Amino acid sequence: MALMVFVNDSWTVHDAPSWMIHFDTWTDGMSLADIVFPMFLFAMGMSVPYALENRFSKGYSLGSTLGHILKRTLALLLMGVFINNSEAGMAGNKGVYWLLMLLGFFLVWNQYPKEFKAAKWLQGAGAVLLGMLAITFRRADGGLFQAGWWGILGLIGWAYLFTSCAYLLFREKKWVLALLWGVLCLVNLSVTPMREGGAWIGKNFVADLAEALHLGNGSCALMALGGTLTVLCEGRLKSARVGIGLAAAAGLAVMAQCFHQDWIISKNIGTLPWVLFVSAISVAFYTLLRWLEHKGWTAWATPLKPAGTATLTVYMIPYLFYSFWVFLSPQIPAWLCGYAGALKCALFSALCIFLAWALGKIHIKLKI
Repeated sequence: MALMVFVNDSWTVHDAPSWMIHFDTWTDGMSLADIVFPMFLFAMGMSVPYALENRFSKGYSLGSTLGHILKRTLALLLMGVFINNSEAGMAGNKGVYWLLMLLGFFLVWNQYPKEFKAAKWLQGAGAVLLGMLAITFRRADGGLFQAGWWGILGLIGWAYLFTSCAYLLFREKKWVLALLWGVLCLVNLSVTPMREGGAWIGKNFVADLAEALHLGNGSCALMALGGTLTVLCEGRLKSARVGIGLAAAAGLAVMAQCFHQDWIISKNIGTLPWVLFVSAISVAFYTLLRWLEHKGWTAWATPLKPAGTATLTVYMIPYLFYSFWVFLSPQIPAWLCGYAGALKCALFSALCIFLAWALGKIHIKLKI
């Protein structure tokens, strides 16, 4: 999340370093900006077994857990749609829209103290505010409020729904989850354009089913399910976790290179080489973190803790600053470019994390 805020802020500086900028859709390759979102999906997938098993250990039923999953998915989809509409070109002041959107989000999904009796009233007010914002919204071309491509949070929501439901169905037969990961790889290969144009198989029943489930070519679900499988495999290991983790990362990289002969690396398209290369990086990085944890060398991560405990809050805080950016329309200094610009983005990310920590102290924290 710290990196996501960092790379997303690159538009506020001149000539940010190329590794902070997304590669074009049809350019073969990826930068840091192209691995942050999928690594977040991977981490989200890793959390699924822990979160759901924790609910079952507390006595929650399967039906209650499924309802919890659907509720969280709906929240992510709604937030994603509100953000996506503002970024698609809108009539009216975008700064005002963002401020009202944030107010609605925090009223509805704030983690109120249990003893706070007015919580229901504030949630109702937030729901009304968001409803009015959606009804009165107009695009620059006169179009109305619509789902579009669901936005980043929406993509996370659909991947979360698929991965969580898959885990609920097959938690007793975990090999099926690995098989499902393989099927998603085939779906991706069958519908994703190849280097020379066209697709390997093209539209088919399986691809249509994936589209109906809002999986697209399966790239987001692949990243999330890969995280889930990593946790499940690690749980079965008794020793040599570092060696096996690095071997798994190397295996994924080799697979990625094999498919790279016929498919380019592209985040926007969601090609399988991109998925596998980022999966390899994710497994290797997670293995490194586990090793650091084993050695007790984790104090360096303490300042970043709010990015993990108040993740959604950190993601939303930039829109507060960007609202005032719209109001003030400041000129970006000429010297704020290159690595000076990158430093500014890093400081901005740190500021967002600090504010999320400070807001948490006064019980303002998004929780879905």
